[in-house]
Amino acid sequence: MVKDIKNVAVIGSGFTGKQIAARSALYDFKTYLYDIDSIALKEAEKLLDKMFRPKDKKLKRDNLILTEDLSQALKNADLVIEAVPEDVEIKKKVFSQIDELAPPHTIIGTNSSSFPVSKMENAVKRKDKLLNIHFYPPIPLRPMADIMRGSETSEETFQKGKKWIEDIDCTPLIVKKEIMGFVFNRIWRAAKREALHMWAGGYVDFETIDTAWKIFTGMNMGPFELMDGVGLDITYNVEMSYYKESGDPKDKPPEKLKEKLERGELGLKTKKGFYKW
Repeated sequence: MVKDIKNVAVIGSGFTGKQIAARSALYDFKTYLYDIDSIALKEAEKLLDKMFRPKDKKLKRDNLILTEDLSQALKNADLVIEAVPEDVEIKKKVFSQIDELAPPHTIIGTNSSSFPVSKMENAVKRKDKLLNIHFYPPIPLRPMADIMRGSETSEETFQKGKKWIEDIDCTPLIVKKEIMGFVFNRIWRAAKREALHMWAGGYVDFETIDTAWKIFTGMNMGPFELMDGVGLDITYNVEMSYYKESGDPKDKPPEKLKEKLERGELGLKTKKGFYKW
């Protein structure tokens, strides 16, 4: 019998972190959302209050506590999900802090969009309690999450994580063998890489690629609109992680994308990326 997870902590109140926390609270899990940045927490609180406005959800808001106190967030956690920037060294530092402060039974998950949790294993002692749990925001529109083991993850840990994903009404996408990018992100990444190189090489305008994608798939957004939404800085870091892993020049993100970052054009969050927002 897999014991239910009751208390959840999410580390990082960014675009995805606050959505994970909200989803957890909406399904009656006592949830803490932690961020080191008080301004980021205040911004997250504004959005979260809007998400909980409907009458059938308003009471669920009490399940969610925002805090700048990491010890408070982790004190009773059964599951912690790290949702900090896509940088292995930052994630390892956060994993180490969680490992030190959280109860011995606590499962530590990473919402990394590309890195296997095994890359963070040497930062903790509880190597049997690690998972990749990666969501695809906006979660209400894409209620699914990758779940993948580390090299020493126990079956009990895996089943607990899988059940929690199901308990928040999301579909667990089970990865049987470690791979960067997991399930859909691996497929999406192949399309994204080609789209970026077609644009950077001057073969096709990015608007044309988005138009073709939307007509063919029936989706409301094309690859470049989606990259703007995620953030071009995150997009660049993810592409670089694949390049560092493979060493293949074809995997290296184009310089034209890096130039956008240098100009501060990060997408939706700066009101300008490929598009003006």
